[in-house]
Amino acid sequence: MDLHELFERPLCKAEDLGRPLPDTIHSVSVAMPKWEHVVGYEEKRPEVMAQIKSAYPRFVVHPLVQQLAAQIAPGRVALPFPSARAARQCAEFIRRASGTSTEIIPARGVHVVATTAAGEAALRSFWQHTGLIVSSRQAEALLAGRTDAAEADAVRRSLRRQLAGFYDCAEDDVFLAPTGMGAIFAALCAVNQRTPEAPSVQLGFPYGDTLKLQQKLGTRGMFLHALETLAAELQGLLQRGALSACFCEVPGNPLLGTADLRRISPLLRAQRVPLIADDTVSTPLNVDLSGQADLWTTSLTKFLSGTCNVMGGALICNPKSPLYPELKPIVQAQHEELLWGEDAAVVDAQALSFPARMKQHNHNGLLLAERLRRHPAIEHVWYPKWESSEAYDALRRPEGGWGALLTFVPKNAAATSPAIYDRLPVCKGPNLGTIFTLACPFTLLAHFNELDWAESCGVSRYLIRLSVGLEDPDQLWQRISRCLDSAIGESGARCSSERKDMKAAKS
Repeated sequence: MDLHELFERPLCKAEDLGRPLPDTIHSVSVAMPKWEHVVGYEEKRPEVMAQIKSAYPRFVVHPLVQQLAAQIAPGRVALPFPSARAARQCAEFIRRASGTSTEIIPARGVHVVATTAAGEAALRSFWQHTGLIVSSRQAEALLAGRTDAAEADAVRRSLRRQLAGFYDCAEDDVFLAPTGMGAIFAALCAVNQRTPEAPSVQLGFPYGDTLKLQQKLGTRGMFLHALETLAAELQGLLQRGALSACFCEVPGNPLLGTADLRRISPLLRAQRVPLIADDTVSTPLNVDLSGQADLWTTSLTKFLSGTCNVMGGALICNPKSPLYPELKPIVQAQHEELLWGEDAAVVDAQALSFPARMKQHNHNGLLLAERLRRHPAIEHVWYPKWESSEAYDALRRPEGGWGALLTFVPKNAAATSPAIYDRLPVCKGPNLGTIFTLACPFTLLAHFNELDWAESCGVSRYLIRLSVGLEDPDQLWQRISRCLDSAIGESGARCSSERKDMKAAKS
């Protein structure tokens, strides 16, 4: 199913539940067209889970990966990892988290970690949070008896060269990973090695797994969520003791605010504390973090590839950082080449069109954000142009934009968000940065078991996140506005009926 088909016939109806987005064996999203589908997925309701065969690969293990694990460790709780070291790290995590024993089985080009039922939660947590996964393409090849392609190293070099061009660094400053979380985990491992006993700090409300990774596999990962007080709070932490690193997203996901790195970076550099910045949402085409960050992380799964059928990530050492001579040797020494060659080939091919696509994404995202902001059904729109805009604009390149990710909450959200989401005439499921527009009730997907905590940080459970694609933006807006107008009409009719009932009761 190509872009045109997904716009003309988006997977947005109840009967589309569980269909892959896009319709390919290597899809990394799944249709969840109704609010209740998302709730059912999070609650693991059998009638919903029966429809979902594959989804985002860190959360739902791909059927091909399950098949590979089952062939190597039949009848056991097991997952394959792409290297012996990753398997050992997983086994150690399971032991610490559950006290359960494990077995590592090397076979078929992977290292399977097998454990008991008591260790299953820890096994899946390591898979999800570290992103050290075996991809569907790798599993497919190994099941067929194939190894990595002969040209895989050349393809990875080509991809590193393209990324080096986007980040204005050398090819050997770029370290590829099997996922975006894999790149963040590599950064965490590097700073943990540099300052083993010191905690890390998350600056600003992040994508949930980034914080959980620090808390579960780091050293006392701490969290400062209020952007307006970040610098003062961070200064207090620095005065009380050493930190291993600070992590931030530019901009954050889903509130799309940006920490003021003009104030934060000098504080950290004075104490030689690394700043690790993730630009997945903004991309290196829109922002330049070379004056502030020491390490960059990015997901190649999102805007850079755009096709929603490949996983990948990259950790980049900033050659302009004063910590570069210290950090790069650590990153180099610990690096393993785990991005499967066929996945690298997909990303490498897509990277050629990335600059042109991102320019169109910027245009479409801004147009949709501005129109949503003016619509009478909408309470608030979060978008980098308006959320801590000075901090973002200080990093924005001269020709850069504000991206194509936006979040909104409608008026009377408890009643209207589910109704609007159910009616949105676009594809609906997890992921972002796709060339087709993709919506999701982000807080439910990312924080279902901690909704009260998320709301205490200003993240409403009724948020709808929209990743704006490359469709004609006027046609896209016509569809969305009709959905919103319908919601207003229903709300007005409901209020009118309630007033009539009240009058009748009084009479």
